[in-house]
Amino acid sequence: MVTVEEVRQAQRAQGLATIMAIGMATPPNCFDQSTFSDYYFRITNSEHKTELKEKFKRMCDKTTIKNRYFYLTEEILMENPNMCTYNAPSFDARQDMLVVEVPKLGKEAAINAIKEWGQPKSKITHLVFCTTSGVDMPGADFRLANLLSLQPSVNRFMMYQQGCSAGGTVLRLAKDLAENNKGARVLVVCSEITAIAFRGPSDTDHSGLLAQALFGDGAAAIIVGSDLVPGIEKPLFEIVSAAQTTLLDSENAITLQLREMGLTFHASKCVPGLVSMNIEKLLVEAFQHMGISDWNSLFWIVHPGGPAILDQMELKLGLTPEKLWASRLVLREYGNLASGCVFFILDKMRKKSVESGLKTTGDGLEWGVLFGFGPGLTIETVVLHSVST
Repeated sequence: MVTVEEVRQAQRAQGLATIMAIGMATPPNCFDQSTFSDYYFRITNSEHKTELKEKFKRMCDKTTIKNRYFYLTEEILMENPNMCTYNAPSFDARQDMLVVEVPKLGKEAAINAIKEWGQPKSKITHLVFCTTSGVDMPGADFRLANLLSLQPSVNRFMMYQQGCSAGGTVLRLAKDLAENNKGARVLVVCSEITAIAFRGPSDTDHSGLLAQALFGDGAAAIIVGSDLVPGIEKPLFEIVSAAQTTLLDSENAITLQLREMGLTFHASKCVPGLVSMNIEKLLVEAFQHMGISDWNSLFWIVHPGGPAILDQMELKLGLTPEKLWASRLVLREYGNLASGCVFFILDKMRKKSVESGLKTTGDGLEWGVLFGFGPGLTIETVVLHSVST
């Protein structure tokens, strides 16, 4: 007779969950941030709002962003004029686009990750899909599984409306799936298209205006598994621990709401301060049992919600300027990509580590931390262990 404990042990993997591949994709339309204010006020028929346009230009300049990629084109917006006003009903038109385009963009990223992984896609056992765009049932996970021709037995998890902290959330879920299901290979896809939130300017809603200056479109995919197949599967980062914290009395710090005019965004000016006040406590909780207290001894994968968050974290923790280079680089080259941003950052870091001849994928360092910040205010803290290059 087999005991329950023996069955349980047989079901579980032996090793840590490991990221084995990373893939990215962006829409083809690239916008120069220095000229975006002119384009935005022209396409929304708002050029007469000269003072507001100047304010928006200053916002764009302060983001430190150079380029952003968008699915929306001028032609699409001209065909959907309600999307160019501030509060006209336009939810159906946005939905019709996004339920199709979000999985398609996710497919591009997934194909790139699967190619690097080197295994047939029939070996994918779990699919985790995350997006803030295009709610529908069956969802984007179902559509992506069909687009990739995954096995009908693949276990799907659909995560809608999690916001910018979701890059950490999906890692937490992928870790549990990989370590508690022997032989599991988890495809994680985060796909974001800002068409759900694009709208014309408001004279009073400056948070909404900030969203137009900050967010971009993109998709990221990773493959996660435990007990890697030697010679075929190559480790990039081990997921050592993952935890979520909700800051008290922060419910209104970041809010996003689905309305007839699409997705609205509001962020309090206190967000960078809230993050910086709580960040060291989270680091201590994550690393004290390892004997690590020098935060400059870590590599850093921080969701770049905006330059103010990065600046205040750097100041609060006494980080040297080069510690957040990858987060600042992704913000500059792509803007805030919401859930997928941290994977773009991971990819930049591991590639530069190899190109520079460093000893590990984590900027030459062994231990690192990944932070995601989202509505709530929710903070995801993931401890990563880099591997040899």
